[in-house]
Amino acid sequence: MKEHHLKLNLRKSELLVIPAYHSINQNLTVQLSSLTLMPTRTARNLGVILDDGLTFTGHISATARSCRFILYNIKKIQPYLTKQATQILVQALIISKLDYCNSLLSSLPASSIKPLQMIQNAAAYLIFNQPKTTHVTHLFISLHWHPVAARIEFKASMLTYKTL
Repeated sequence: MKEHHLKLNLRKSELLVIPAYHSINQNLTVQLSSLTLMPTRTARNLGVILDDGLTFTGHISATARSCRFILYNIKKIQPYLTKQATQILVQALIISKLDYCNSLLSSLPASSIKPLQMIQNAAAYLIFNQPKTTHVTHLFISLHWHPVAARIEFKASMLTYKTL
């Protein structure tokens, strides 16, 4: 870091240990200057919340919470918006959040991804101003959207198999 004239921000530094086996209890500390870093259960990197078990529960719940707040605000101004304007807002503010770093979620079970799928469903209901009892499949077809699990699989495949 010195060679490249970089400085570590000690106040933002976190130590995340991802053990090979959960039964291992590590009492690892790292001394940096006058700061001692103790292991944490979660750490944030580029907006993604990583946890020591790589379950991404913190990231998924934070994303869902943020999206619910945005959907709530869009719903408040929806009477003043056209359907197209609502769709543009949802795609820019919600779908972009659901797609951000979603390839990291590729190995998770469907139950872990369910909160994100519920957000996408709510977004479709909002665009078409439909009740939650409406089946969402035909709304997704109209919007040319894939379900969250398919979007994750597609992104991971594109990153894995992309040729130059």
